Formats: sequence, C-alpha cells, structure tokens
Amino acid sequence: MTEKDLSTSLLEWYDKHGRTLPWRVKGGAHPDPYVILVSEFMLQQTTVKTVIPYFHRFMQRFPTVQELAAAPLEEVYLYWQGLGYYTRAKSLHCSAQMISRRGSFPDTRDEVMKLKGIGNYTVASFLSLAFNLPETVIDGNVIRIICRLYHLTEPVDKIMPQIRQMAENLTSRTAPADYASAIMDLGAVVCTPRKPQCLLCPWQNFCRSKNCPELEEIPARSKPEKKEKRGSVCLIYNSKGEIFIRKRTEKGLLSGLYEFPWSDDGQIFASLNPQDSGKTVTHVFTHFKLLLRIYTLTAETPPLDGQFVRPQDLKNYPFSTLMKKVYAQN
Repeated sequence: MTEKDLSTSLLEWYDKHGRTLPWRVKGGAHPDPYVILVSEFMLQQTTVKTVIPYFHRFMQRFPTVQELAAAPLEEVYLYWQGLGYYTRAKSLHCSAQMISRRGSFPDTRDEVMKLKGIGNYTVASFLSLAFNLPETVIDGNVIRIICRLYHLTEPVDKIMPQIRQMAENLTSRTAPADYASAIMDLGAVVCTPRKPQCLLCPWQNFCRSKNCPELEEIPARSKPEKKEKRGSVCLIYNSKGEIFIRKRTEKGLLSGLYEFPWSDDGQIFASLNPQDSGKTVTHVFTHFKLLLRIYTLTAETPPLDGQFVRPQDLKNYPFSTLMKKVYAQN
C-alpha cells in the first residue's frame, strides 16, 4: 500500500467518522481564518473537550479579528480565564492586532510565522485548515501514529527527522485540510496512548505495530520529572471585609492577571506577622508543581501597589486557576 493509498483510506474514514467540532468544516478550508486562529491558540496544550465551552464564549464576545484587536487585553484575559497558559491569550490578542493593521490574514509560512506565539505546528495547522495548503502537522498525536504505523521504537528525539519525512510523505496534496483534521482525530479517538482501538483503524492492515505486546510503549519517550516549588500566598483583608488584589506586572508566568500576593521562594510579608491558615493549594504547571501555603493578614492600607475590592466583585477581574484555588480554600 502506497502513501497515497494510506492517505486516501484515512480521508474516507474521516468523512464517515470525523468529529464534529465548532471550528471545523469538512471538504476544504474553513471560510473564516479567524475561527481557525482562535481555535489553534486555545488548543495549544489544552484538550478539545476543555476548549469547546471557552471557544463558544470567546467567539460570542469577539466574533471578528477586528473586535478582538480593538478589545483591551484585560478583557481578553477575563474571557480566557480558566484555560491557563495566559501567554497564549496575549499572543492571540497581539496577532489579531497585527492582522487588523495589515488588513488581511497572512497565507504564507513566512508571513504567518511573523505573528506572535506561532510555532512550527501552529503555522502548519493554520495554513492547512484555513487555506487548504499542503502543510504537514506534527504533534504528539502524529508522532505516536507514525511511530506505531512504521514500528519505530527508537527514542523520538533521535528519529524526529525520519518521523517528519514519513509524515510529509503521507500528507494529502489534494485535501490537506481534511487530512490534517483526519490524522488529529485518528490520534485522539483511535490510536490513543492507552488502549488503542486498532480494530477501528483505517490503517490496521498496514500498521506494523498492530498486535505487538509493547504497542502502548510506542513511541519511546523520556518523561522528565516535574520540579516542585514551595511558596506562600497572602490573603489581605481590611476592616470592611474587602480583599486586596494586585495586577501581576512581572514578565512570564501569569503576567497581566490579577492575583493575591504570592511568591514561590518563601513566606511573604514576614515582618507583618501574617497568620498561617494551615491550608495549602497545589497546582501543576507544564514544567513544575507548585505548593503554596496560605496566610492571612489584616491591613487598612495596601502593602504594595494594588487595591481592595469587595469579594463579590472578584468575578470582574481575570484571575488564574491557581488564584481561584487559593480563594476557594478561604
């Protein structure tokens, strides 16, 4: 069976069994590249199931790239909160402004790569789904499928050029948008990391790993242990029952969101003798696990830049999931 035959059989399977998703069309490119842009940013490191309700709410508020570009970043964060990885929201907002200024969506690899927060996977996915261009999408799903299909058992980091070439050979030149969606679906619902549904796979008769006892161990990946950080967070109240919040100005993680004062390197406001609540929260980020011990403090004036707000007004400010966990423990 040739690569073209494999591609054709996958497309036939997708036509019958492909998932129905709010940002997806079958039969070619999506008529609105903005829909693809938003969905691709949201789907970075986040599952389809998680993204769907956020996507609907976000698109209802920002239905066009121009409306997103014109909105203040803080409001974008507000509609993004809960999805995590807030640098994606900032990059999407910046990209929308770039597109709005140029007056059209970029449709070449070089031009798309100039947008903020766009990497090799996203540029390929965007160009294939938004413009039906024969770009090869390669993510964890595709790597797993290729390694199992050709029974590649060497560590992934050593054979990535080979994986990429095989993936490119399989990519449809006549229906690249549908092919990109098809191979994503194959990895998501059939060739899954655990308990793959081989009998449902359109490539089962060609797959060189079918019925192998070590199937679930393919691809061979090394998983580094997550580092653990410990710190503290302080909930500061005044006599009116208002709570202190600040906007995080530090670059990097959670920048631009509102928060309760916290640090990952020890107790904060030690000189003010905050009370240890005895409670902690744990949150897992991409590369590390964070454990925060919760302290409380009463003060009438803000101890740093920020403001006191009524607890019922917290919903009007964009907070990270971490800070929501902290407040829920209160």
